[in-house]
Amino acid sequence: MADKGNDPAVIWQTMLGEMEKGFNSFANQAMASPEFSKVMNQVGGVSAGAQKQLGELMEKYLLAMNLPSRAQMVGMAERLQSIEGQLNEIKAMLHQVHHNSLSPDSGLGTPRPPRTKTPPPEGGQK
Repeated sequence: MADKGNDPAVIWQTMLGEMEKGFNSFANQAMASPEFSKVMNQVGGVSAGAQKQLGELMEKYLLAMNLPSRAQMVGMAERLQSIEGQLNEIKAMLHQVHHNSLSPDSGLGTPRPPRTKTPPPEGGQK
């Protein structure tokens, strides 16, 4: 077997470990500096600005294509949910009124007999 001091895999692992330690040390020092924070804030600001511009551009594009924007779709969904809620309330009230009209103490629950027509007299007077 190869000696651990001369084994290429062990040498490679040791070298990678040292490189990783060095990189971590450099990154920690860089991130601790105020300049790094300033640059990251600027990058974040640029990213937020670009995202806002893209959103405005998409809204203009959708408007030109006569399509609703996301905000308009959210508004429509909220209004639709409100309408559905109102319909459910109306439905519940109708069920309650119907149930109350069929209660035996109101007198309205008994069915009426069918209406019949009286036949006209045959031949008049005889």
